Amino acid sequence: MRIAFCCTDTASEPWLLGLRAALPGADLSLWAPGAPPADYAVVWAPPQQFFDEQAQLKAVFNIGAGVDALLKLKLPPQAQIVRLDDAGMSVQMAEYVCHAVIRHFREFDAYEADTGQGKWSFRKPRARGDFPVGIMGLGVLGTRVARSLAQFEFAVNGWSRSPKVLGDWVTERSAPCPPPALRAPPLPTQNALPPSHLEGVKCFSGADGFKDFLAASRVLVCLLPLTPDTRDIMNRDSLSRLQAGGYVINVARGAHLVEDDLLTLLDSGHLAGATLDVFRTEPLPVGHPFWTHPKITVTPHTSARTLRSESIAQIAGKIAALQRGEPVAGVVEPSRGY
Repeated sequence: MRIAFCCTDTASEPWLLGLRAALPGADLSLWAPGAPPADYAVVWAPPQQFFDEQAQLKAVFNIGAGVDALLKLKLPPQAQIVRLDDAGMSVQMAEYVCHAVIRHFREFDAYEADTGQGKWSFRKPRARGDFPVGIMGLGVLGTRVARSLAQFEFAVNGWSRSPKVLGDWVTERSAPCPPPALRAPPLPTQNALPPSHLEGVKCFSGADGFKDFLAASRVLVCLLPLTPDTRDIMNRDSLSRLQAGGYVINVARGAHLVEDDLLTLLDSGHLAGATLDVFRTEPLPVGHPFWTHPKITVTPHTSARTLRSESIAQIAGKIAALQRGEPVAGVVEPSRGY
């Protein structure tokens, strides 16, 4: 079994050492043009030349959560794309989003500004019921974020583009997740979730459900995969449907957000602020208005980083399973984009 490693802007040696330890019988090497054919590939931002030369690949393992860049390339038709299920990213994402929501809700940014001026200030406590949080995308990361926010007693809404089976329940537009007695029986999936994972989350789906979802939310969190259907999904029309004083948190992809529309709604007062971790151009260009806008918090695409040891264990386990002829979780459906 031969494995090719082709990860741009990634220190290769720690990955190669870890993968060799996890798959001692494999012939694992760093890819270079003209390298011998491999059975599997571990990649991040590989060039088209890699796939042109590696036409016999059985599966391609992406070391990041998003696969949108990979889907722009022409891969061998038989090669499955396999994404990481979690690899330590979901807890990081939950930390980041909860921090952003709580910082806004508790007005810690305003307190920070006051204390920076030596001012001892008081602000009237706000009610959680006035700050329902809407999460776009109910995959592994979105599910973990929803569950974490619910622990802080925020009202949480969830939206997916189609009714989605998550473990042993199905989302229904404009209806709360059903009680245990009404839930469908468990399905045979490796990603089954206990019933309590989305307890109390109000679930929406589809185009009609999207409008209702936005109207029910004051804080909007984007955790969608980037596809042709979701590009520019946060625009003037959709963001205007949020409750007055809305707040936007984008931790998915920069192309989900129409930047000028966000700025317009912030300046009009309909939106109160935004926390942005991803951008259309990264690094965020010098002079971009997001750097200095008083209502925008910028972080450098750091909401959830790949944890190498957990990723290696997951990739190695999936390669071993494929070698045994067994199915694996995380296989991407190119027509859906995730």
